[in-house]
Amino acid sequence: MTLYTRFAAHIDAALDTLVAAGTLPGGLDRRNVTVEPPRDASHGDLATNAAMVLAKPAGTNPRVLAEALAAELGRLDDVAQVAVAGPGFINLTLTDDAWRGELSAIPAAGADYGRSARGEGVTVNIEYVSANPTGPMHMGHCRGAVVGDALASLLEFAGHKVIREYYVNDAGGQVDVLARSVHLRYREALGETVTIPEGLYPGDYLVPVASELAAEFGDRFVAAPEAEWLATFRTRAVAAMMAMIREDLALLGIHHDVFSSEAELQAAGKPEAAEAELRARGLVYDGVLDAPKGETPEDWEPVELPLFRSTAYGDDQDRPIKKSNGQWTYFGADLAYHFQKAQSADQLIDIWGADHAGTVKRIVAAVAALTEAKTRFDVKLVQMVRLLRGGEPVKMSKRAGNFVTLADVVREVGRDVVRFTMLTRRADAQMDFDFAKVVEASKDNPVFYVQYAHARIASLHRRASEAGIAEGEADLSRLDTEELALVKLAAQFPRIVETAAAAREPHRIAFYLYDLAAAFHALWNVGNDRPDRRFLVVEDAEATRARLFLASAIGQIVRNGLAIMGVEAVSEMK
Repeated sequence: MTLYTRFAAHIDAALDTLVAAGTLPGGLDRRNVTVEPPRDASHGDLATNAAMVLAKPAGTNPRVLAEALAAELGRLDDVAQVAVAGPGFINLTLTDDAWRGELSAIPAAGADYGRSARGEGVTVNIEYVSANPTGPMHMGHCRGAVVGDALASLLEFAGHKVIREYYVNDAGGQVDVLARSVHLRYREALGETVTIPEGLYPGDYLVPVASELAAEFGDRFVAAPEAEWLATFRTRAVAAMMAMIREDLALLGIHHDVFSSEAELQAAGKPEAAEAELRARGLVYDGVLDAPKGETPEDWEPVELPLFRSTAYGDDQDRPIKKSNGQWTYFGADLAYHFQKAQSADQLIDIWGADHAGTVKRIVAAVAALTEAKTRFDVKLVQMVRLLRGGEPVKMSKRAGNFVTLADVVREVGRDVVRFTMLTRRADAQMDFDFAKVVEASKDNPVFYVQYAHARIASLHRRASEAGIAEGEADLSRLDTEELALVKLAAQFPRIVETAAAAREPHRIAFYLYDLAAAFHALWNVGNDRPDRRFLVVEDAEATRARLFLASAIGQIVRNGLAIMGVEAVSEMK
């Protein structure tokens, strides 16, 4: 139990005491009671909104309730001072020994420090990347891949069971275009001079699969009608592209648990099953859509289609699940796919590009309908990444067609740099990825700054060993106010994990690690002017051991946070 969870339990126990005394009625909903650092550090170490949250349902004055609760909390051994602020906030100042106790808990828990049981018993399906199987991964896919994978790790660290899923869009017209593109390259492999027309995929990455088909089938399909080779070329091309995509994702350390095929989903009749389920509940009906707003196209005519009643769930119009030719719309197929995912998970998360923002309402409505609102469903939108080199836009790759491949970027700057950088801004905020900036050795580069903190700590331990200072029992009373201030920030890590997991925002881990690294570097730099304040003071082995213990704890938290992000904690900067 970490310090914040311990004090949450203390507050709960104090509220129970007030209930037993008749000061507070029983049965109040305490879920919104929080324990967190006050916004102004001068107000104390911890603050709780308990009185503010519970006063109204209890029918009492929040200030009066706060005073009663403060009196209970003031009896705790770890509390040095309690103050009621404003209309009823309670600020607590803890004893130095309370913080030293939490510091001792960090290395004791090790890699599990910050791990939570909050999500225990809850299975979450996270679908991310899901790029069309028409070519290698490019940097447009990279950010969503990293955000999804880091979120999966974060939720696991917070106690959830997580299913990492990739949806293979292998049933749409784009895979027919892929097959035709491969057929052209197949003819090229057999000696024909070809020109790639507009509308086909021009990348050289199709050459290997086309060469394999040429070696296997010879000229059998050169002049054959499309109907004879389309299915074979489509299947082989999709398989080759998915193998390439898996390799690209592996460069980022990303591996999915499940690859779901849209073609298999449709072949198994899953869309029909979802439609039948919704029709039985009156949520799908046959109707005619309103004419398009604005100028109506000449060829538009009203057609009766099966429509999902998405307006009942907040959408602005009902949505067709089939086209006039009887094929499933993208929405109809997606509806069935989400219905399938909901069978094996309590919660669903989709990581989508920001260009899909217009379809969020309808799919949220569909999941609410299919699961009768029992399944929490979040769609996280990820903005595009602009690639720069020294401030100038990066030229496109000829091999890929007209985009920069993820593999090329990872090979140039490294997996850790790519993963960390993708989490240095909110997913829904625009991002610039400048090749020069992301490898810069400065405090303005979060990747370097956090890695440097860990490497500095590793170096400190090596130098202490060389100086003959054995690590072991440390007298933590040697740590003063400035050093305990770093402990207070370190102790926030478990709370950051829980709040980041609840908000589905893995970037909060990156932000926190940067703040922790900055505080560590600042404390380290004090020793530049004051030798007695250095972490390693050969003449004072006891002070050094206490500071080594502190540094070890900070290093442990950096490792734990970076592990969530999928980034290695290096011991040396190269």
